[in-house]
Amino acid sequence: MRREASVMLVGLIASALAFLCGDARAQDVADFFRGRTINLILSAGEGGGYSSYARAFAPTFAQHIPGKPNVIVQNMPGGGGIRAMNYLFTQAPKDGTTLGLPHSSVPFAPLYGMKGAQFDPRQAHWLGSLATATGICVAWGNSGIRTWQDMLDKEYVVGGTGAGSQMETMPSALKQLYGARIKVISGYKGGNDVYLAMERGEVHGRCGGLMSSIQSTRPDWFAKRMVNVPIQIALERSRMFPDVPSLGEMTKDDRTRQIMQLLLAPDHMDRSVFAPPGVPAERVAALRVAFANAFKDPAFAEEARRVRIEIDYVSGEDVAKIVARSFSMPSEIVEAAKQSIGGM
Repeated sequence: MRREASVMLVGLIASALAFLCGDARAQDVADFFRGRTINLILSAGEGGGYSSYARAFAPTFAQHIPGKPNVIVQNMPGGGGIRAMNYLFTQAPKDGTTLGLPHSSVPFAPLYGMKGAQFDPRQAHWLGSLATATGICVAWGNSGIRTWQDMLDKEYVVGGTGAGSQMETMPSALKQLYGARIKVISGYKGGNDVYLAMERGEVHGRCGGLMSSIQSTRPDWFAKRMVNVPIQIALERSRMFPDVPSLGEMTKDDRTRQIMQLLLAPDHMDRSVFAPPGVPAERVAALRVAFANAFKDPAFAEEARRVRIEIDYVSGEDVAKIVARSFSMPSEIVEAAKQSIGGM
């Protein structure tokens, strides 16, 4: 009995110490963030879908971080998103005061050997994603591009922001794997600039995960049928466009399907937030909890409705799994995917 009592006492002391240590760590995190500013760096320009998500989420996110720091959104466009990712990995503070929200395709740039990508997304501390996406191509109403067959028969000119962005990788894949006659006009600062170019008649359209950005920044486009949707860049049709074919329906062999599964991985983590490698573990853990709690907060849901963005929670752990799974794909599939997005 005396031995059992001793064991129980040791267990109680250990539990108490663990509780006190955990409480102390939580207090340390709160003390660190209190009175500070967290910079949320976007790889996109102002006025587009990424900005809509970030600015809708930042105030609620700040309220759930221990110490309630201020969270401000900063746009850092350039290189299709690679500029911001390189900054976050090589120059940004590694203390939790700088976070990233990159274009969904940019974390995969090193997998495909994109020039200038000086980062490994497997080392990032993923906090979670605010949305998933179904990719589409859109074309201005009078562009002459209405159907998938039009994309095969006619030149379809789309805008892009740089080699790492989905606005350029997806058009390249459609050209290389399916024979679509797509031409990319690169160099726009952000997706919103491409939309303006469509309105001016400089380009026919844009391809990528666009539904949320169009709904939040140009809600009339779908409602008033100002744009056409010739194809869904997905393996299955979305309920939003039941009459528009998906790429899955155009895919006739297993190899191409595997390539597309890899290329579409970014859509499953469409608005992901991460802390750079090197941030202390207790701060990463606190930021992940804050991200999840902020997402569940009715205040964020209400703001998302107000600015017309679709939200869909993906945990930080699941985002990390998507990245790791993609980087472990067979080399032959990765090389084929690389060729398909680099052959413009």
